[in-house]
Amino acid sequence: MDTYDPTDQAPRRAGLEGLLGLLGQDMAVDLGTANTLVFVRGEGVVLNEPSVVAVNTNTGAVLAVGAEAKRMIGRTPGHIQAIRPLKDGVIADFDVTEKMLRYFIQQVHRRRLLAKPRVVICVPSGITGVEQRAVEEAAIAAGARRAFIIEEPMAAAIGADLPINEPTGSMIVDIGGGTTETAVISLGGIVRSSSLRMGGDKMDAAIIDYIRKEYSLLLGERTAEKVKIAIGSAYPNKDSARAELQGRDLTSGLPKTIEITDAELRQALDEPVTAIIDAIKRTLDDTPPELSGDIMKNGICLTGGGSLLGGFPLRLRHETGMKVHLAKEPLYSVVLGSGRCLEEFDVLQRVLVTPSRR
Repeated sequence: MDTYDPTDQAPRRAGLEGLLGLLGQDMAVDLGTANTLVFVRGEGVVLNEPSVVAVNTNTGAVLAVGAEAKRMIGRTPGHIQAIRPLKDGVIADFDVTEKMLRYFIQQVHRRRLLAKPRVVICVPSGITGVEQRAVEEAAIAAGARRAFIIEEPMAAAIGADLPINEPTGSMIVDIGGGTTETAVISLGGIVRSSSLRMGGDKMDAAIIDYIRKEYSLLLGERTAEKVKIAIGSAYPNKDSARAELQGRDLTSGLPKTIEITDAELRQALDEPVTAIIDAIKRTLDDTPPELSGDIMKNGICLTGGGSLLGGFPLRLRHETGMKVHLAKEPLYSVVLGSGRCLEEFDVLQRVLVTPSRR
């Protein structure tokens, strides 16, 4: 009687993988709270859209995704809702996240009717097993053949060209929309890490709260984000800056315009900025002495949109006494690192989290 040999199935599986590979190009997805970026193997970054979906609440139909949906925030009628399906780096609305991922996969594979790509997705280092499984299942439901998970700080370190496989300590700080990921990496693994649910969104919220308290003016999310980008800072500048803000007067209910200085905005942003720096200090305090020496020599690498806040590297250098430098492409470090996991899959497979058994 013949015995079943599972190795007999290997060539068949390899052939099937190859066929499916022709039908759908492998993708890496930085599924961010603020923006979703997609990297396609052999092509690079092909998509960068806000993580926003506009839905008709009566029918459940998706009306717009990405930049078009973001323009609708705060401007929709009662039956249309502009939803941000990720909160603090994790999935808050599974169904909407699945629809958003499906849309992005279809955008990338427009000419491929049977696209079934392998997908590498970034997640915060502090998420639970349940939250990780939700990300995997959303990717599979959206049309992925297989879903692999990589922790954001590891992806950011790869994308920033840090020597992750060498026996030397490298520190990466990724300040995104929903979370701040801090990690010390050596020999291809994360030695120490922290995941703080604080990022660009909390900075926007801090600006809204400050303006409401100081000026009795209600701002929208997009206005707060724009002024943060325009004159926001974490460290005093030589030249002062001003910006006009338009919102609704909470006393009269009428539209009103005010002028705000960069010093006021710095005061508004102090709480979230201090929380982020404290998290970095805690990770440094918890780092083994040998690796601390390496970090003192090599410095701290910053990535993510939040790291572009004016004067943040200077403030961090002032508070820690360590060298601080921005990655070459801070907005793209995570997705580029995930993409390299696809380009050099055999070499970098060990940094991926094994997909759950189905």
